[in-house]
Amino acid sequence: MPISSILTITVPVADQERALAFYTGVLDFEMRTDNPFPMGRWLTVAPKGAATALLLASWFPGMAPIGGLVVGAPDLDALAARLRDHGVALEGPSDEPWGRQLLFQDPFGNGFVVSEL
Repeated sequence: MPISSILTITVPVADQERALAFYTGVLDFEMRTDNPFPMGRWLTVAPKGAATALLLASWFPGMAPIGGLVVGAPDLDALAARLRDHGVALEGPSDEPWGRQLLFQDPFGNGFVVSEL
């Protein structure tokens, strides 16, 4: 039977509380789970209504930040303004042959590409 969905993507973070504040406060994600886990907390966040969640994992101290996580947003100009208001460095929005996009990193160096929907 083939794989039918991607449920969770692990995002390495050094501080789960700081990561939770960024993802819920700056990106307006919702917290999905916050459960005890043998190595810390099983802490997941996701955009409201999204099927795939991000696991904010602090138990992989040697794991390099992920890059190129592609997400979508309906209004890149509004998102860019929100990110700048929160002191997040970003590139764009820019018009590319494949569409409009902007780039930013979370406080732990995980890179995001946001494509305009």
